[in-house]
Amino acid sequence: MEHHPAAAWPALAAGAAEQQGAGNLLRVVLVVMVVGCVLTAWFLLRGYNKKDD
Repeated sequence: MEHHPAAAWPALAAGAAEQQGAGNLLRVVLVVMVVGCVLTAWFLLRGYNKKDD
């Protein structure tokens, strides 16, 4: 596996379907979905740790 700088990853993600078919595109979609779920959970749950004194 080649090492790519962090700035090049969006370009690789955009061209994933053209390079190796739907397998790479599916990986990109799953990663974006997991990151989105984590951010949504963080946003919804961040209010529960505030204490009302």
